[in-house]
Amino acid sequence: MSRKYNKVDTNIDLSLFNLKSNKDSEEVLVKKQAHKSISKIDVIEDIDNRSISIKQAIKILNQQWKLSGLRSRTIQTYNYNFNRFVEVTKVEYLSQINSQKIYDFLASLGDVKDSSLNGVLKQIKAVLSKCHDNGWYESRFWKNVKIKVNKTVKEAATEQEITLLLSLLDKSTYSGLRDSIAIIFLVKTGIRIKTLGEIREQNIDFDNQLLKLQGDIMKSHKPLFLPLSNDMCILLKKLITVNKKLRREHKQKNDHIFLSNTGVPISNTVSPSNLIAKNLWVYSKKWGLKNVNAHSLRRLFAQNLVKHGADINLVSHALAHSDLTTTSIYLGLNPNTVAKNLRDYI
Repeated sequence: MSRKYNKVDTNIDLSLFNLKSNKDSEEVLVKKQAHKSISKIDVIEDIDNRSISIKQAIKILNQQWKLSGLRSRTIQTYNYNFNRFVEVTKVEYLSQINSQKIYDFLASLGDVKDSSLNGVLKQIKAVLSKCHDNGWYESRFWKNVKIKVNKTVKEAATEQEITLLLSLLDKSTYSGLRDSIAIIFLVKTGIRIKTLGEIREQNIDFDNQLLKLQGDIMKSHKPLFLPLSNDMCILLKKLITVNKKLRREHKQKNDHIFLSNTGVPISNTVSPSNLIAKNLWVYSKKWGLKNVNAHSLRRLFAQNLVKHGADINLVSHALAHSDLTTTSIYLGLNPNTVAKNLRDYI
């Protein structure tokens, strides 16, 4: 961004950058659509399952994943880890795979963290589960293959930390204004940082004050509707107005909400996650903020919902989690917390 445009005429009410909001903004609206099962490819339906080769299976699975809209990076990860498994265990047919083969492969990985080992195992299980869905396995024998991982409960950001950060950001600059709005947006919606980078103007329904997320930008691939407060809508409208000027100056054509200083969507920047995720890390180091990052903001959103009486199932849907176990981790429900809270019901 040029020095001339580095300063923006925001003319905006700074009180809008307050985490406190009206009651309506604390209610989560989740819209679920019936999951449409993917049509199975029947190119090998007449072949005895015992003779299905790994190469045949992988070819068909890749076709199905692509047709279902699975992200290319996810498909590459599935292929990479499963091919490593095949190479080490030297299996050629699906019928040769069993629990012992999986354990042998995991043992071959050597001295790696349990969490990393568990990640690889999940990838292999995902591939085998797809094979089961296609009718190539009668049972899910891999479900009994488990790795014990001691998970530490990560803390949520505090409202005090976020309030301090918002007060330190220079909202007269584009980056300061954008990041301030992004931070409040993350705290108030709980969306993932990657989803933030994909949000376009069409995802904001100002008339009904809703954030409408389609499945193609969601990790779960399922659509999700979330409420927006009146203050949040005002901030987003201001950012959209500033974005139009930014695009004109840098001759960019897009309708993304969160842009770089040169008008490029933050999802297209060089950072592995995105520009705002990188900036949060910089801010935390610069100002000595203990726990400010994209995940801690998401946890703060979840914990705030529970504080205001939201059911854990509703919170789980709002976070687009596939199961309640992950939601429990986000809520920081360690054994001591559970025991303390349950005491009121006995």
